[in-house]
Amino acid sequence: MVASRVVTAHEYARVRWRNGAGWTREIGAWPASQDWVWRLSIAEIERAAPYSPYPGVMRQQWLLHGEGLTLAWPDGAHARLVPPCGSVRFDGGRPPVAEPDGRVAAFNLMWRPEAVEVEARHRPLVGAMVCFPGAGETWALHLLAGRAVFAADAGLPPLEAGDTALLASPVRRRVLLEGQGELLAISVRDRA
Repeated sequence: MVASRVVTAHEYARVRWRNGAGWTREIGAWPASQDWVWRLSIAEIERAAPYSPYPGVMRQQWLLHGEGLTLAWPDGAHARLVPPCGSVRFDGGRPPVAEPDGRVAAFNLMWRPEAVEVEARHRPLVGAMVCFPGAGETWALHLLAGRAVFAADAGLPPLEAGDTALLASPVRRRVLLEGQGELLAISVRDRA
């Protein structure tokens, strides 16, 4: 099980893409970095480059920084991510070519749909937000902008822009977050 904690932006490990065409700042992969069921990272894209294939994996990507990003597939399909926080969900077994407008950064959520169910939302944070992680479920909150503070009973430090909180509990638990800004709220549930 994932342990509840805050992963600060300066803790993200910078690694080469599998195909060597770009860089990723890995936030984390669970249950293990080499044999993961779900993974969070931030891709740094400076030039047109093909994505690595991930058969059996679904992906969702959000534009974090930059003027725009086009993903183009060999069959002619394409998706255009534009500010603020444009998003696309696609099959990792069909890797597109990334065509950035200058230098861009994109938040990546990857998961194996036979193992977990995922819900993801880009949302404003205005005041209080309550999450209820429980058995077999993890919440990942990536703060895009602003600042947020957890209630004292969560035992977690504040979130600064760029940080990611992981919320997990063996039993259903209420976790209160208060702040101003915007975030990506991702719920990952084990399939029964």
